[in-house]
Amino acid sequence: MTGGGIAIAAGRQDSQNEPLTVHCLARSIMYTAIGYAAQSATTPLAPMKFERRSPREDDVAIDILYCGVCHSDIHQARNEWGIAVYPLMPGHEIVGKVTAVGANVTRYKVGDLVGVGCMVDSCRECEACRADLEQYCYQGMTQTYASPDRISGGHTMGGYSNSIVVSEHFVLRIPETLDPAGAAPILCAGITTYSPLKHYGVKAGDKVGVLGMGGLGHMGIKFAKAMGAEVTLFTRSASKAEEARRQGADHVIVSTDAEQMAAAAGRFNFLLDTIPVQHDLNPYLDTLRFNGVHILVGLVEPIDPPVHAAKLIMGRRVLAGSLIGGIAETQEVLDFCAEHNISCDIEMLDIRQINEAYSRMIAGDVKYRFVIDMATLKA
Repeated sequence: MTGGGIAIAAGRQDSQNEPLTVHCLARSIMYTAIGYAAQSATTPLAPMKFERRSPREDDVAIDILYCGVCHSDIHQARNEWGIAVYPLMPGHEIVGKVTAVGANVTRYKVGDLVGVGCMVDSCRECEACRADLEQYCYQGMTQTYASPDRISGGHTMGGYSNSIVVSEHFVLRIPETLDPAGAAPILCAGITTYSPLKHYGVKAGDKVGVLGMGGLGHMGIKFAKAMGAEVTLFTRSASKAEEARRQGADHVIVSTDAEQMAAAAGRFNFLLDTIPVQHDLNPYLDTLRFNGVHILVGLVEPIDPPVHAAKLIMGRRVLAGSLIGGIAETQEVLDFCAEHNISCDIEMLDIRQINEAYSRMIAGDVKYRFVIDMATLKA
């Protein structure tokens, strides 16, 4: 044990296959890490060395094995939401092995396979945090990257790197039966679609429509089906019908076909809307039964065109939104995936091709999630 209460795994090496650089600073340790970061909204991601914060008594240090690539990584790297801070190192779908634990850590030990999702801290005291809904922290959750760091100041750096240090509370256990690479996107795409289905009580016999079939949508189909629902994919492209059924959908509705949409009027209990761009919600609301719920998980822009309020009022329908899930629920979805043999469809990625991968994602040329093999960072 070191003075700071951290047990350091023997033999750990940095990305250049040399002994890990450790700076002893007043009973603490600084890790020298390497990753890929954007230096501005217009520059490509490129290698960068930086220092991780000093591990504390409740911290877990992790060597990153895999990191999923989320579309929000692109939005942030290019400052499309206007909130980016640079240098910006994306990555919030992290799977790795524990290399060190603080003196007060009880749930993990060196060598454990663990995950880190979209957040690494919160106030832990507000009503939301006490209810295990840290993503709705009244003071704002600390996101895994490009977020003010409550501990060390500055801003957080994400999982496009070889290591990370995270408070035990925000570390997740990866079930042994899950493929580690395939588990990475569950920490974002998985929990984003699982949480609203669970919250609104989707059950056997319910009719669930999933809007869009990308990284989120294909997971939504799998979860709804595993919950016993009758699942329909809404898509603009008839060519996706066969793929949707392979993912588990019972039916496919081409949303640009007026006859198919009219035939679906009043059919669904729930709509899980994963479409990330502005789209007309009104035709979809018509497909809900009374008391039906339309849940937005992909759109983070103003709704345009506007929703006609009568479509809600006349059927006591609900238009709702949902953001990831708390830490306890994220562990729950990992365990649910292990129990039901669910994983994200992925394509492995050499991190040196990350900029090309961004271009492919924008073009819709990936099924359905890139996952970075962090061994390529050391190649």
